[in-house]
Amino acid sequence: MSEFLTIENLKVHYPIRSGFFNRITDYVYAVDGVDMHFEAGKTYGLVGESGSGKSTIGKAIIGLEKLTDGKIIYEGEDVSNSASSRRSNYRRNVQMIFQDSYSSFNPKKRILDIMAEPLRNFTNLTIEEEKRKASELLEIVGLTSEALVKYPHEFSGGQRQRIGVARAVALNPKLVIADEPVSALDLSVQAQVLNFMKRIQEEFNVSYLFISHDLGVVKHMSDELAIMYRGRFTEYGSNYEIYHNPQHIYTKRLLSAIPHVDPNNRKEHRQERLRVEKEYHENASQYFEESGRVYDLKKINDHHQVALKEVGFAHREEVK
Repeated sequence: MSEFLTIENLKVHYPIRSGFFNRITDYVYAVDGVDMHFEAGKTYGLVGESGSGKSTIGKAIIGLEKLTDGKIIYEGEDVSNSASSRRSNYRRNVQMIFQDSYSSFNPKKRILDIMAEPLRNFTNLTIEEEKRKASELLEIVGLTSEALVKYPHEFSGGQRQRIGVARAVALNPKLVIADEPVSALDLSVQAQVLNFMKRIQEEFNVSYLFISHDLGVVKHMSDELAIMYRGRFTEYGSNYEIYHNPQHIYTKRLLSAIPHVDPNNRKEHRQERLRVEKEYHENASQYFEESGRVYDLKKINDHHQVALKEVGFAHREEVK
């Protein structure tokens, strides 16, 4: 596997204006200095509460949010500047699946035109070739070519999201940013969409940035995982390390909040949550600066980084 995209010290700050002259008095630090590295064919999970900045990262990578600072390096070239000669190639190779599939489609256009739009922007295919390509992609996500003549409102939410997945990979991109792609769907439909996404990944060797607040879904999908809190990462590393050996108190809180259906484990689950809360109050200074900002990430091992005041603190934690 080869690294093709690097995000360095990414920052997105929104100014707060007030007073008679509408001057900038402060900033909202939506994303406050994060690094990520993407390799071909891998899924990177990004988890955090609403307002943590995870969706802003996705939008900044694809160009829907302006960077305050930092670099986006694609195949060795900085493409942060929209004037870059390779920006067009970058846009072709980084696509997005939106949470609300209906609002991301033009309701006045048929599915054929919706599917063909990226092809018309970046290729010179004939109308027949566009139709054939669209039909092939729809077949991969379990729909027939009959869907091409229909409009978005004629499909269920799950079907529309499958169309969104198919459209996102129409140009054979290297990275697809999936922003809460199944959060609005029923559980059974979620499983179908996720399985189609995995099938597409195997067929096209595409990488995913999978953004979600659902730790269960992300665990099922991701190879690597970043936990986000107030614009920064609390932990970053392999899926296994973070789920089985969490070190930051925020990560532990998220994991302890996952519902357990087994009634035999409810007591243990409650005790674990109480233990985590006690640890938070006793050792908060090891996890957060006085301002509430998390520390910079520090390396524990080759597969795990954590935002702690001292790395040695992490070594004293009991490995689950």
